[in-house]
Order: sequence, then structure tokens, then C-alpha cells
Amino acid sequence: MKLLIATEKPFVSLAIRQIREVTDAAGFQLALLENYKSVSELHEAVADADALIVRSDKVNEDLLNAAKKLKIVVRAGSGYDNIDVAACTAHNVIAMNTPGQNSNGVAELVFELMLYQIRNGFSGKPGTELRGKTIGLHAFGNVGKYVADIARGFGMDIYAYDPFVSERVMKNNGAKQIINVDQLYSKCQYISIHMPNNERTKKSVGYNLVKRMPPNAVLVNTARKEIIDEEGLLKVFEERSDISYLSDIEPDNKAIFEEKYKGRFIFTAKKMGAQTEESNINAAVAASRQIIDYFTTGKEKYRINK
Repeated sequence: MKLLIATEKPFVSLAIRQIREVTDAAGFQLALLENYKSVSELHEAVADADALIVRSDKVNEDLLNAAKKLKIVVRAGSGYDNIDVAACTAHNVIAMNTPGQNSNGVAELVFELMLYQIRNGFSGKPGTELRGKTIGLHAFGNVGKYVADIARGFGMDIYAYDPFVSERVMKNNGAKQIINVDQLYSKCQYISIHMPNNERTKKSVGYNLVKRMPPNAVLVNTARKEIIDEEGLLKVFEERSDISYLSDIEPDNKAIFEEKYKGRFIFTAKKMGAQTEESNINAAVAASRQIIDYFTTGKEKYRINK
């Protein structure tokens, strides 16, 4: 069995070493395609692969047509909007993700962004503190739970909205349940977004929600840029000079923010949430183990095209 790792953004070297240990022990052949520059390179490399591990790399109809032997693809990470799930199903390819493996790295980035912003970029100017402030978690999955855990350490007052998570789970993780999303935004100075990108969530956070936030509000997005209604967010920025936006994803209208709202936003240069050595290793090794488990035992726990 040939397992191909195709990553435009490579895993850290220690992750590759650990994957090789896992695949060698299972008798799999490991192939690497890192820092590739064209889609044709990817299509050529995947042509004889039985299994594929990707990060943010696109798995679409064209790739699947080139991958004549492919039986399983695993996205090393939680979100999988780079995977054409329907096309995988049509080609009889199992698609999986690795939920939870990057969660702590993403959660820590939330606070790295917040701290840099409230301390004015460490410029020496007076800032503010997180203790005693309210933080609202818009979705309470794996990352949301880690954010709540860190927020407790800062002494923040934690609220969460997620129609798919029980009050008991939230309470056990130190968050108070909010049953109406409008109330979450009205109550919390800080909002941290942790939703996947899908038809239900696309452009779901915009003017009508953000305008409700208290004075000196801070919106933090380490999820997907598609969740934000960027035009609605800009409208709030025009009306209120006290709102800031911190994002791990550069918005499409970044130039407008840079022209009109300097000092009120932080955008990372390239999506950084999972860019830690620990997250790299966790997701990479989990992906390789899931592939081996599938071929050896038929296990499909994290299958996304059911």
C-alpha cells in the first residue's frame, strides 16, 4: 500500500519521522510531495497512491480522476471544506478528518491575538487586561472547550452558544449556556468564533450580530473567513470606532481595513491556528493511524462521507 503525503504547507520534520515509524511498522510505503508548485505535480504523485494525507490542499474531481487507485483521503485537521466530499463518494473514496488534533493550537492563538491587541502591539502604550471581561464562544466544539479552559485561567466570565451542545457539557467546561445567539453578542465584549464553514454558517456573522456587542468589543475569528459577512462587518466599523476584528484569515476586503481602520484589526499573514509543532504532529500521526486502521480493521470512525 502506498500512502502519499501531499502538502503545499509541509508538516514539521518530527511529524514526518513519526508518520514514517507508523507506516514502516505497518508495512506501508510512504511517499512525500512537499512544497509542490503546480496541480500537475500533485496529480502525477497521486496517480498510484492507495491513500492520501493532505492539509489545506484541494481534493476535487480533477484530483480524483487522476488518482486511479485511491481508496482513502484524510484531511489532517478538523475543517474539511477543501475536500469535495460528494466527489469522493462518487469515486468510492473514503474521506476522513482528524477532529480535535489541532484544537489547543487554535485556542492558544485566540489569546495570542487578543493579548497583542489589548496591549497595543506591545508598543509601550497603556493597555487593558482580560481578567473580569466577558468572552462569548460562538460554537462549543473541541476548540471552544480549550478556549474556555484558557479563559478560566485569565479569570474571564465565559458564555457559550451552540444549539448542538448541552448545558451540562458547557457547565462541565466552565461556560454558561446562552440559548440565543443575539444575546451572546449583546452580553460579551469578546466573541470567539469556532464554527465550521457550511451552508448554514456561511456569512452568518455580520452587521446584525456585531452591532449588538458592548463598548470596546473585539471579534476573534480563528475559524473560516467565509463565516463572516465582510460587508456587514465593515458597516459596523463605519458606525462604531470602538470595535476591533482579529482574524487568523485575511478577509477579501483586507485593503479597505488597511486604508480606513488601522489599529483596529490583526490579520495573520497565513492561517496560523494549526501551525505549531504539536498540532502538526498530532494531526499528521492521527491521519496516518486512521488510514492504517481502515486498511487493517475497516475502522471508519472519522469518515465524513457517510
